[in-house]
Amino acid sequence: MHKGYLRTAAFLGALSVALGAFGAHGLKQIVDEHSLSIFETAVRYQFYHVFALALVAVLYKEFKNNLIEWAGFLFILGTLFFSGSLYLLTFKTVINLGGLNWVGPITPIGGVFFIAGWVCLLLGVKK
Repeated sequence: MHKGYLRTAAFLGALSVALGAFGAHGLKQIVDEHSLSIFETAVRYQFYHVFALALVAVLYKEFKNNLIEWAGFLFILGTLFFSGSLYLLTFKTVINLGGLNWVGPITPIGGVFFIAGWVCLLLGVKK
């Protein structure tokens, strides 16, 4: 499991850098400050949790238990729900698309996944 988490962390890390560069150079020209701030929050939290996922992968060798595995899974889900929903909200602004009102309420679900991942990590290391 730990190699899968390392591969996923590496992919999400590369994606974070690419999206961050896009936000700083391309997106800045086409969205307002509020939308850019939302996008930057998505990139920042994605990047934070790249390190969390890599930590899970390394710790799994020492603390092989379900809670550590769940921590990694929850960090991935959190990234998809939290950052993904914020990317969609920014994309909605870019193309001036109506609808997608269901996306906003998904963001806090991603935050809950992040919190649950950290709690699982804590309990898994304590175990």
